Amino acid sequence: MQPQRRTGPTGRRCVGDLLLWAAVATPVAYAGLTPPWPRHAVPLLLASLALLGLAVALGRRLPLVALVAVVAGSLLDGNFVFAIPVFSYLAGRRSAGTGRVAVVFGLIAVAGTALNLGLLGTGPATWLLMATVLLFAGVFPWLLGRLRRQQQALADAGRRHVEAEERERQAAVDRVRLRERARIAEDMHDSLGHDLSLIALRAAALELAADLAPAHRAAAGELRASVAAATERLHEIIGVLREERPGSLRPAGETVAELVDGAREAGLAVTLRGDLPEEGLPPLTVHAVHRVVREALTNAARYAPGAPVTVVVERADGGMAVRVVNGPPPTGPLPGPASHGSGLLALRERVRLAGGRFDAGPRDGGFAVSARLPLTSAAAVAGAAARAGTAVGARAGTVAGAGAGAGAGGWPAGEPDDGPGGGPVVDDHPGEAARRLRDARRRVRRSLLAAFAAPAILASVLALVYYPLATAGAVLDRTGYERLRLGEPRDGLDLPRRQAAPPTDDVPAGCEYYTDGNFPFAEPTWRLCFTDGRLASKERITP
Repeated sequence: MQPQRRTGPTGRRCVGDLLLWAAVATPVAYAGLTPPWPRHAVPLLLASLALLGLAVALGRRLPLVALVAVVAGSLLDGNFVFAIPVFSYLAGRRSAGTGRVAVVFGLIAVAGTALNLGLLGTGPATWLLMATVLLFAGVFPWLLGRLRRQQQALADAGRRHVEAEERERQAAVDRVRLRERARIAEDMHDSLGHDLSLIALRAAALELAADLAPAHRAAAGELRASVAAATERLHEIIGVLREERPGSLRPAGETVAELVDGAREAGLAVTLRGDLPEEGLPPLTVHAVHRVVREALTNAARYAPGAPVTVVVERADGGMAVRVVNGPPPTGPLPGPASHGSGLLALRERVRLAGGRFDAGPRDGGFAVSARLPLTSAAAVAGAAARAGTAVGARAGTVAGAGAGAGAGGWPAGEPDDGPGGGPVVDDHPGEAARRLRDARRRVRRSLLAAFAAPAILASVLALVYYPLATAGAVLDRTGYERLRLGEPRDGLDLPRRQAAPPTDDVPAGCEYYTDGNFPFAEPTWRLCFTDGRLASKERITP
């Protein structure tokens, strides 16, 4: 059993074109095969069918050429008028622009007017009829096809917009996952860095002990150097993934006082003034204060060993103020890699997300870190929300630039807190899919307006053109009509030089028709009948 062959796109197009040719050729073929047959009926019929076939063949690639061919075919056979709306609609569906179509319709109108009024001597009424046929059989179907094309473009843009939104949602999920992993890596980096710094501090104290044997002092020095190298490797491997979040993985229940006690037990000369009343404070503020103190103590242990450190936590100006100041190191900093400044950048971001302000920099030969944070949860959330909404790329670029400028000294004093946010990613500029959807909607509105307004405007233009053609030299006003007297010779009546078209084909002998210039169609108003060259009757006729 042989498998069935599916008709491809080319086959379907061929079948569609064949059916289209059969539909538009039916009126022409019916009129050509119905008697009476004029002379050259068969060649004319074959030429008409061939012209329709050519128009169908050109319709997909050159829709305007196909439309012009069908309009030209109406000069050979009036039944081509049934094909004009079809090809006009297809031209609207298949043509991308409107300028060339407007030019084509304008040329058809001008050429038809010159041919009928100039060469063939067609009357104004017949010209108006043909122009109306061009309007409603040509322009109006093209507008409908154009509208349908724009609706399809709108549907495609909407589909692409939905797909883009779905991709953006998936990307947002992926960003959340990566961000959470980076946060875990950041907390692990900070916690281990703090512990390693305290180990290095203890090893340094052991190395400086007077009663230690030289071998043990050398071992302590190697231990300190190994801890410093491990801290640097930790920074290189995990520190690049740093991305702040409001919370922290600090030990559960650890207070600022306990943190200071731990540093003091490790050998750091630290003094605490005040403490953090965690009850009634927002978690963002509690975590931020703890983080500022921990990072400042870690930096003091690493870069100013032996220097006195003062930690101040107090209420000030309706908020919590925390300040950590260390003096200059007595013997200089411990040997090791230079500071990257990423810890202070992280502090600044953490404080900013809590709705506060952060400052760090050299003070009297030492270093000072200070932060001011809100007391209420609403203020912290409002501060974070006001700074959220910047793209991830902008945040990465700003943080990288700030890190490059911070150096070992940390964040410069007085830097305005207008950095990028840590909230959800929001693109400030419309996406390409949204722009296409907006443009498609605008084009549909314009096409819909044109579909209704253009026929009315063109009909008004036709009336304005037809009116002077119909009234030129054929207007007999009411005053002139009332001056006419029965029995007067026609040559003495001073009648208009041109007669109006009669309302019917059955015109009595010796009767003439004139119009009073009624707008917009200038229909015949007066009928004057003459006998032996004299006015026999006059009457007003109603259309």
